[in-house]
Amino acid sequence: MATPDPRRSPLRADLLLLAVTLLAAAGWIFSKEALAGMPPLLFIGTRFLCAGAILALFAVPTLRRLSRTDWSRAAGVGLVFSVALALWILGLKYSSHLGESAFINSLGILLVPVVARLLFGERPPRTTWIALPVALVGFLLLSLNAGFRVEPAQALMAGAAVTFSLLINLNSRVVRRLPALPLTAIQLLVVGVVLTLASLLIEPWPRQLSGATLGWVAASILFASTLRFFLQVHAQGLTTPSHAAVILMLEAVWAALMAAWWFGETMTPLQLAGCTLIFAALLINRWYWVRHLVSGR
Repeated sequence: MATPDPRRSPLRADLLLLAVTLLAAAGWIFSKEALAGMPPLLFIGTRFLCAGAILALFAVPTLRRLSRTDWSRAAGVGLVFSVALALWILGLKYSSHLGESAFINSLGILLVPVVARLLFGERPPRTTWIALPVALVGFLLLSLNAGFRVEPAQALMAGAAVTFSLLINLNSRVVRRLPALPLTAIQLLVVGVVLTLASLLIEPWPRQLSGATLGWVAASILFASTLRFFLQVHAQGLTTPSHAAVILMLEAVWAALMAAWWFGETMTPLQLAGCTLIFAALLINRWYWVRHLVSGR
């Protein structure tokens, strides 16, 4: 009997993806701290430009083999990524509650099949139509917490979620045949160039940055971007996309817990109910794979 390849172990993939969610959640903390001393577009542009350059070093041989069409498609999707991250970082800048913002941003996962239906004519699973009203009620509860209105940060995060769902669809169709690592490197570089240039045009740049701000920027680049995306690309190669998506949903939970620990954030009953409903909607939407993951253990 052949010995199983440990590199293809489902447990290995799950543990790596769990590490990815923790790094991604930590990125919310790093980013919020960095924004205290740096303009938002300059920060996110610098972060992704550096992270993309580091990842590109690991993908040089593959990048050289890509055709001009491959480059243009990857760069085009990178422009959509730029819009998503611009909305996300502005939402984070104006957010007064990081945990709530993380749950609103996680709606992007739920909207993936809806965008696929609108743009590509794909039929979403029935669980999507069950999950959508649950998520909507959750979002309305968060809006009620702000006094019967949608706050600017909430609107920006919701816009980021919609754009991220478009990005996921494009990545799975337009550039599906490209290797994940060079694709990620190109997209991160495009984000870095586009948003740094946008910052140069519309944001006042500080004359100098404090050591603390530079430290948070470095942590964002090395851990929340470079290491996170490197591990995510590797882990997703060890399992199916749907299986990976179930574990990646935990990012919002970790972000809320880290915000409670680091910033001392607490949730009102309405916020807690809203975030719980949004997470429940994510579970409903991926119920087949959640059940498969649990029964597989």
